[in-house]
Amino acid sequence: MRALVRPTSRKLAEGQLTHLQRVPVDVDLAERQWAEYCDTLDTWGFETVRVAGDDELPDSVFIEDAVVMFDDLAVLTSPGAETRRAETDAVGETLHALGIETAALELPGTLDGGDVLKIDRTVYVGQGGRTNGDGIRQLRALLTPRGWVVVGVPVTKVLHLKSAVTALPDGTVIGFPDEIDHPELFPRFLPVPERGAAVVVLSDDTVLMAGSVPKSTALIESLGYRVITVDISEFEKLEGCVTCLSVRVRE
Repeated sequence: MRALVRPTSRKLAEGQLTHLQRVPVDVDLAERQWAEYCDTLDTWGFETVRVAGDDELPDSVFIEDAVVMFDDLAVLTSPGAETRRAETDAVGETLHALGIETAALELPGTLDGGDVLKIDRTVYVGQGGRTNGDGIRQLRALLTPRGWVVVGVPVTKVLHLKSAVTALPDGTVIGFPDEIDHPELFPRFLPVPERGAAVVVLSDDTVLMAGSVPKSTALIESLGYRVITVDISEFEKLEGCVTCLSVRVRE
């Protein structure tokens, strides 16, 4: 198992904001938090592959938005924010060096990886400020022949679909109800008591969560899961969550 990661830009504090007020960001602390996040992935069996950093791309640490994995296919996205479109270049170069097949979405379609939630062979794609209908159409055209079903989901209350919902290893979708437009679109939905309670699946019985959501952590633990927590406070100030900082490649 591999995990693509990208170092924190020294201009992180200038990153995009949509739903939050801008507050000071401690970039040195963010770099330490990023290193701890990578160490955690290493500990749980992922080989972290570092894409070359770029201090001129403030949001580039949020590598999830640049590429989405579908089995052995990497789909390079077409970011909705113009200032982020150069982020896919170095990611694509890294994927090519690893020998991973790639396909690329193109303008006028836009799609951020943070809007893509995979559960079994169903791909939920948030349509909102960063992802448009043409981006969803292009993704559907790529994935349908490969046996995936693409479902569009309206997103109006948060930056990305996965800012609102993620999925446990058994496929249960979890999220904070006030941030979700249409929870009925998911076959199994479990409300959590805090914003930012996203999960990264580390194994069949272990998930990674932010240290800022203790009530939600306790809920997930009560369901029989081991929860590993990391501090990502500086990234949360920029609407980031634990999913944003890596792209897991399970081969």
